[in-house]
Amino acid sequence: MAIFVYTALKENKVTVTGRIEAFDAQDARNKLRDMNLLPTLVNELNDKKEGKIKVGKIQSLSLREKIDFTSTLEILTSTGIPIIEALLFIEQNSDSQKVRSMSQEFRKQIIAGSTLGETLENYRLIFGRVYIGLVKAGEDSGELDKTLVRMLELLKKQDDIKGKVVGALIYPSMVVLLAIVAVLVMLMFVFPAFDEMFKNLGKPLPLITQMCMNAGDFLKENWYICLIVFFLSIFGCKKAYQNPNSRKKIDEAVLHIPVLCDMLKFSNFSNFIAVLQVSYEAGIPIVDCLYLANLTMDNFILKNAIMEATTKVQQGTHLSVALRSVKQIPTMMVFMIATGEQSGRLGDSLIHCVNYIDKRLDGVIDGFTKLIEPILMIFIGVVVGFLALALYLPLFQAYQQ
Repeated sequence: MAIFVYTALKENKVTVTGRIEAFDAQDARNKLRDMNLLPTLVNELNDKKEGKIKVGKIQSLSLREKIDFTSTLEILTSTGIPIIEALLFIEQNSDSQKVRSMSQEFRKQIIAGSTLGETLENYRLIFGRVYIGLVKAGEDSGELDKTLVRMLELLKKQDDIKGKVVGALIYPSMVVLLAIVAVLVMLMFVFPAFDEMFKNLGKPLPLITQMCMNAGDFLKENWYICLIVFFLSIFGCKKAYQNPNSRKKIDEAVLHIPVLCDMLKFSNFSNFIAVLQVSYEAGIPIVDCLYLANLTMDNFILKNAIMEATTKVQQGTHLSVALRSVKQIPTMMVFMIATGEQSGRLGDSLIHCVNYIDKRLDGVIDGFTKLIEPILMIFIGVVVGFLALALYLPLFQAYQQ
């Protein structure tokens, strides 16, 4: 007997893939029909391959490209189109060259006998464990199309959260960057232009003016040293954030910064609870749901807190009790989960948790935006006032004398 890889339709609408042992292709098709499956593609797994499929390299995808790929794949599979034909369509019609190349590679591996989940596993760094875990759960349950719908919702949610957080931070970042550029221009070009006039005054310069003059001279003479220090600082910060010990201290310090702490927490928990809800609805065991959801956490302290709760759930503790014990989860979120456990409607409670966290995140971002505007105005006022005072104070003293 030989091993055959197949693609078939379940109930004429759900596409399933797998392997079956049979004497020949016709026998494999008959066995699939006995399993109430409609075979669309049956190929023998060649002995030369010995189950080993050559894996080609693909380029990393942006979040938007993942959304487009998942959306198209979901639409095609939900209409009953086999996964191989769906990938062929994407390969021929996608706007992204990277997505077309990826679809071609996926199609080759699935024809060779891999499932979609096994194929994605070869590119874990690109798609992540959450995506792969949900796709595998969908294939195991025969509801790949529904799983892709859930995965698409998660990707869109991540894109929305990323847009909100970046949008809230880009304005203050641009203002600070422009202020730095303005200060550098003043120190390196404006103050030196007044150097001769200041010397003709015949009086010692005020302290702040002398500081600005010295700083400008230093920057003009040693600008390359400043650039080296700047890039070394960025490199050092990156290394410090990658080191577990320093990363833990940095993440812990951020959690004590007012307003920014809330934005960080709710952006993390927004992704966490969304993945938890989607994976739970997909039929994944609650412990595995927590592991998948915890992969979306960026903060080291929050990730460890969820891992501690996951360990307690694995030991038999109720989910709400385990989450309450780590003292990092919002109280309302824990209460809603506890209510869902008691009523036997945890899935509905998780949906309510998603809505609650999203509303809180919107409120925190709105509050942060409103708070940062007056702070930036004060910051700009202080910078402009300091430079103006340093520039004109010698002139005022000369006029008085």
